[in-house]
Amino acid sequence: MTSYGTIPTASPGTTNLEFISRGKERLRSTLGTRRPWKEMFNFRSFNLPSNFSDATGRIRSNLAHFRMNYAIIVLVILFLSLLWHPISLIVFVVMMVAWLFLYFLRDEPLAILGRTINDLVVLIVLSVLTIVFLLLTGVTWNIVGSVLIGAALVVAHAAVRRTDDLFADEEAARAGLLAGTSSSPS
Repeated sequence: MTSYGTIPTASPGTTNLEFISRGKERLRSTLGTRRPWKEMFNFRSFNLPSNFSDATGRIRSNLAHFRMNYAIIVLVILFLSLLWHPISLIVFVVMMVAWLFLYFLRDEPLAILGRTINDLVVLIVLSVLTIVFLLLTGVTWNIVGSVLIGAALVVAHAAVRRTDDLFADEEAARAGLLAGTSSSPS
């Protein structure tokens, strides 16, 4: 039955298309917030730290700056280690969907029972849940090995990547470059 003179608010097909287009846009914006891979692997920014406190300071700073990049690296290593275990791979894909919706594609902070949950807490909880669910599929040594390899690569990169050329946000980067105060590699 049609009713003339009324404006339809949404047809059933457009809600799915809107959801998909919003998801694509969120994915683009989320991947836009991760740091560029060229910045992460800028070879001029690599050198050995002078002492232990310099290394720990670099690790802390780089973990905060490249947090999403490091999460992607560890997840890719974990995915590659599960290619020969189909059940574990299915569990991993389901957990990746959870990662996408709860960590990577969120527009606003996650709130549970009226409390805002910090991104670091979401990252830790999703990491632990992913590992626990995968351990339940019987690939314990694959997971332990791949997470250790991923963590070692992340810590090694964070320790040797200098932090003097990192900016907290793009506005600070533009202001530093416009003022001519950007740091030169040493």
